[in-house]
Amino acid sequence: MSDFKGVVIEPSSERYDEARRVFNGLIDRKPERLMQCLDAEDVAVALKAAMAAGHEVTVYGGGHSVTGAAIMDGAVCLDLRAIDHIVVDAEARVARVGGGARWGAVDAATQEHGLAVTGGRVSTTGVGGLALGSGSGWLERKLGFTCDNLLSATVVTAAGEVVTASEELNPDLFWAIRGGGGNFGIVTEFVLRLHPVGPIVLGGMLLYPGHLARDVLRHWRDFMVDAPDEVGSGVALITAPPAEFVPEPARGQAAVGVLLLYVGDPDEGARVCRPLTEFGPPAANLVQPMPYVAVQQLLDPGNPPGMHNYWSGDFLAEFPDEAIDCYVDHAQPPVSPLSQMIVVAGGGAIARVDETATAFGNRQAPFNLHHLSMWPPDPDQDAANIAHTRRMSTAMKAWSTGHAYLNFLGAEGLDRVENAFEPAVYERLRQLKRTWDPDNVFHNNQNIPPAPS
Repeated sequence: MSDFKGVVIEPSSERYDEARRVFNGLIDRKPERLMQCLDAEDVAVALKAAMAAGHEVTVYGGGHSVTGAAIMDGAVCLDLRAIDHIVVDAEARVARVGGGARWGAVDAATQEHGLAVTGGRVSTTGVGGLALGSGSGWLERKLGFTCDNLLSATVVTAAGEVVTASEELNPDLFWAIRGGGGNFGIVTEFVLRLHPVGPIVLGGMLLYPGHLARDVLRHWRDFMVDAPDEVGSGVALITAPPAEFVPEPARGQAAVGVLLLYVGDPDEGARVCRPLTEFGPPAANLVQPMPYVAVQQLLDPGNPPGMHNYWSGDFLAEFPDEAIDCYVDHAQPPVSPLSQMIVVAGGGAIARVDETATAFGNRQAPFNLHHLSMWPPDPDQDAANIAHTRRMSTAMKAWSTGHAYLNFLGAEGLDRVENAFEPAVYERLRQLKRTWDPDNVFHNNQNIPPAPS
């Protein structure tokens, strides 16, 4: 491959073990090699060579997927991490973002101009995986999902062609990549619409003792149903960390964290959010004016790379008192003190986009559950933590819409992926998969198989 400009990392390389590592420490796979690409043309060259040699391929963007989709035993990994450019046109309010960039870098670059777009809630999350799965984040109720702000994308197809997907160019592909995941090609650049945000916003966390979980969730639910779009919020049932801001008797005990961001004037945000910040009162109130980038990093300490992770999730059609009781009963006590059971409020801008405008639907769901079990890298703890997540997910199905957010799902099978979409949307995705990837080259993901010929 004389025309490949990047770096080839093989098992004999000193960099191999570090390069093949992903966020989820439960994943330990050994690819045949990693091809660290420098641009879309490099990706096309590497893809064609791998296919010609009969190798399966994976795509490494941020490596944050809980399934470890970036790496497969014996496969060729097309590594995008060097394609991490971020070019901001502040006047046009547009950012060109490489497929290997992470959200922390995007937030930093856009906030230099007082701009932002909905991004991941953990700053190490990759732009590619999040955006292609739709892109949920604290700004979504005001600005929509990441995919709602996608203007165009540079895509390397299964045929090794480099194409542009937008409303004007390959609009069917553009529709599919906004929620269909990495099934339709490798995106090496995203062009994203930006919006004025910050740089100082009202944000932070309210912390309550675990025995108040039911009261906190009910009060939060009732507030968020009618909250203005500017309020982004979620509740996490957690174990209080041994941090200075946590009252000493509460450290290591069951706790409730209410995460909050107000997109707008911080003083107005303080007035609007007073019913939340004064409820209880909380054991710790860390909600205050702060840089938007700080809000985006609030969850980083609780999500370190290398821990073992097992996730699941569901959209809720409703969240009545009996559902809250079930949720708390299953979340407390956790098997691991690192686990986080999270409910995020929907509505706002995401609910005003037509259900068929993008591949991603489920826009009317008022709440979104993320069952996130995390524990130290000890195989003896794997079975108990995985079983805990499955029990909780099963128990909450009674209030589910039947659909789920792909980025929150673990390896739960093709039926679970199919059920993430409305039947007509899933069938359209399968037809488009047959057009753009008839041999299912891109299948190491939340896979949508091509429709039969």
